[in-house]
Amino acid sequence: MGSVVVDTLIDLIKIIPFLFLAFLIMEYLEHGINKKRNVLKNKKVGPLVGSILGVIPQCGFSVAATNLFASRVITIGTLLAVYLSTSDEMLPLLITGGANVKTIVFVLLIKIIVAIIFGYLIDFLFFKEKEKNNFSICLDEDCHCEEGILKSSLIHTLKIGFFILITTFALNLLIHYLGEDKIASILQKNNFFGPFLASLVGLIPNCAASVVITELYLKGVITTGMLIGGLLTGAGLGLLVLFKVNKNKKENILILLSLYIIGSLVGVLIDLFHIVF
Repeated sequence: MGSVVVDTLIDLIKIIPFLFLAFLIMEYLEHGINKKRNVLKNKKVGPLVGSILGVIPQCGFSVAATNLFASRVITIGTLLAVYLSTSDEMLPLLITGGANVKTIVFVLLIKIIVAIIFGYLIDFLFFKEKEKNNFSICLDEDCHCEEGILKSSLIHTLKIGFFILITTFALNLLIHYLGEDKIASILQKNNFFGPFLASLVGLIPNCAASVVITELYLKGVITTGMLIGGLLTGAGLGLLVLFKVNKNKKENILILLSLYIIGSLVGVLIDLFHIVF
């Protein structure tokens, strides 16, 4: 129980700076500054920038991007690009676990390339050119925005941070008692449906998902396709925050399904063509 509490607090501490930064940007834009030209919402560069930022270890950028998307500061394609490229705990684990440089580079490149392709594709299919910024989060949470953007950003951060603390603790507790061995027994090696199962595990809105997937790969329990499938869907706490702050539930489900389908199919293709890093 003690380790679960510590892991939960560490996860929260890692996220807080990104949460505060995201809300600060939202407040900055809401107060009428720089509304004429919103670079963050530019569908020509958004998915590219999002895919690169997402690779940075930890899931902070996925959480920040989620809040920006909920306020329509960034596009749905940019958000999906961040989710697909989010590396969470994967990169430090591959490095400390003895993975060779070639493996690490290939994993990162695949995540970035897939994120860029589908980020632009989703924007092409669903982006609404005239969609306006929506700062309903401020109205819903009574953040006292009139008292300054720093104070209101801090209030938003504390409220969402508390929500993350409670839900992350519950998820960490579940994963702790479920155990890595149980998950490993589900993800059977050389199973055609392995990438579908691994992608499902990756959807767990918790940093532990990427840890389990990466460790099982390093131990030789799962295939390369299962690794990629699980890592592509592993958006960390981003999905958890998405269902909290974005009021459009149909949109949330669309993003969730898109993430799962992309991760599963890419994983299946990698195993089908016997691609090994």
